Amino acid sequence: MDFPPNQGLDQDEVDEHVEETLEANEVVLFMKGTELMPQCGYSRNALGLISEHREEFETVDVLDSLAEYRAALEAHSGWETIPQTYVDGEFVGGSDILSELEERGELAETLNAA
Repeated sequence: MDFPPNQGLDQDEVDEHVEETLEANEVVLFMKGTELMPQCGYSRNALGLISEHREEFETVDVLDSLAEYRAALEAHSGWETIPQTYVDGEFVGGSDILSELEERGELAETLNAA
């Protein structure tokens, strides 16, 4: 059985998509998988935490071009790990940071600051 090569986006396309998505949306979650089918526990956790406080936010599935998304997001945040959450174009953190903000009672304010 043959598997086709990665059909993902090239680095320039991913860089442009990240920029446009951050500019067009108040809250963005770059994650592995989709809202309906998260593909890792950290992405599922981040999705659940954001969903508790916001009805509307953008999600981006990075799996088709994972290496390119890691590079593009690292340029914004200094982190290469996924998931990553942004509010008004500013990096907030990954799943662990969202959990810490929730424990301190600050996540709702952070997400609704948009």
